[in-house]
Parts: sequence; structure tokens; C-alpha cells
Amino acid sequence: MKKVKVLHYDVFTMTPGKGNPAGVVLDGDALSAAQMQSIAAQTGFTETTFVCQLNHPVPRLRYFSPEAEMNLCGHGTIAAWTALQEREPYVELGQVIKTKVGPLTIETVRTMKGTQVRMRQGKARFLPFDGDLAPVLESIGLQHQHLDERFPVMYGSTGNWTLIIPIKRLENFLGMQPHNKRFASVLTQIPEASIHPVCLETYMPEADMHGRHFSATQSGTQEDPVTGTASGVMGAYHAMYIDPLPYGKRILYVEQGQEIGYDGLVEVTVNRRNQDWEVMIAGTCVKTGSLILNI
Repeated sequence: MKKVKVLHYDVFTMTPGKGNPAGVVLDGDALSAAQMQSIAAQTGFTETTFVCQLNHPVPRLRYFSPEAEMNLCGHGTIAAWTALQEREPYVELGQVIKTKVGPLTIETVRTMKGTQVRMRQGKARFLPFDGDLAPVLESIGLQHQHLDERFPVMYGSTGNWTLIIPIKRLENFLGMQPHNKRFASVLTQIPEASIHPVCLETYMPEADMHGRHFSATQSGTQEDPVTGTASGVMGAYHAMYIDPLPYGKRILYVEQGQEIGYDGLVEVTVNRRNQDWEVMIAGTCVKTGSLILNI
């Protein structure tokens, strides 16, 4: 038996018990992929991040949901970077991490609300939804009447594919009931995608958009409280389809988690350069404890 320490952070908040909980393991090089998967299943967090090449200026991060490895995780990256900054003995870090989607830039900024970590995501990509929307809506407890038909239903990715579904009213989010095991069969174009309904009505006056994130079939979780990667997609979606940005930079704020008591806020920066959309997300986090697991 081996004991493994898992650090627990709540991300996109400075209030313990809010935002999105994430696990961080700093000695990923000592673990096999099967052991990482076992640890992620035991923690039960939507993602647990494993830091490899710990003492290298460019660490490599691997992300595991309870049932599968993920290409990228926004809140997991912010938690891991914060843990790296806090660890002893201190090791000077660069501004790049390695992930399955390639090298990504990280910045740390001191603010009045705490230390903010900014993370560049993969370039935004979109694919029009081409299929029967009725069973997709039914899989999250909605009907066609709930759609905001001013905007398109689109698959989007900055590292992980999700289906963006624009919804008319904020009140419609309260009654959503995801049936995640059905997602793979109704999302025929990209069966591994998650579902992410969005809305322009918000709870928080500083927020530009509201969302909920229902996990992909293979993830082993039902809902991600506050999602960094999908919030990045939301920012690019807003700049592409809601309020088109011909060029330059825009900063948006995305809220999530209110319906399940995990309120959080994500800062999203979208920068359009010719036909490419660069996306950066930013957020704070707070350490709330640690777990010791036996594997």
C-alpha cells in the first residue's frame, strides 16, 4: 500500500465550500496512469490534477475525472499552479505548462481579492450542431420552447468539446435535470462532448453570461459546478455569435454554480487575431484541506 496526499482547493472563489472543488497531487511521476485514475475515483472531484516533472521549470499536468483522463481542465490547472506556488521548498517556475493539448501560458497576478491565476487555453474551435435537437434537450430536462433562437447551437472547444445551447430565461436553469448516460447516444457528431446551456440573464450584476455544465457520459460525474474550459468556450461564443468582435480583445465574466450552491465567477479574455481566437481564463482559489489516500 502507498499513501498519497491529495490537496483540496475550491476554485473560482475565495469562499471555502463555493466554486469548483479540485484535487491536486504533486508527485505524479511516482504514479502510473491506473493509480491516477484510482485516486481520481476515490476523491470524487470532477477532476484531480497530477503534477509531473515537479521540479522542472515546465511542469506537465494530467487531469483525471473519476472515470477517464481529460485533455484539459481549467479549474484543475488553477488549483495545481496555486499549489506549486505554495509548496516548500520553493522552485522557480516559468510561465508555461505542458498538457495534452500542448504547451499553455500561465500568469499569476496579485489582486485585492487574492492571487489570480490566468491560463491560456487552446485556440477556440466551433462546429455547427447537425442532428436531432429534441432528444438532446430532453436529456437535460428541456424542450424547444426554452431555446433562445437568436443564437446557434454549437459544439465548441478550447481543449474539450462541449455543446453550447443558448437558453431564453435564467429561471429555466432551475428545472434542468441531466441524464448524462444518454449524452453519448444523442450527441452523435461528438459522443464524448459535454452539454453546456448558457444564458444572457445572470444572478450577479458583474456577470455577462450564466451557464451550467453537465458532464460527458464517460466522465463519471453529473455536473461540474464552475467550469474553466467551457467558460472559455462561452467567451469565444459570445464574441463570435452574440456580440461579434471583428478584431481585438474583450473581457467577459461568466457565472456558474448558483443552482447547486457552488457560486463562482470566471474571467474570460478573448483576443481575435485574423481568423484565430485566443482565449484566456482567470480565477482565484482557496485551499480547504487535504486527503490521505491508500492505493
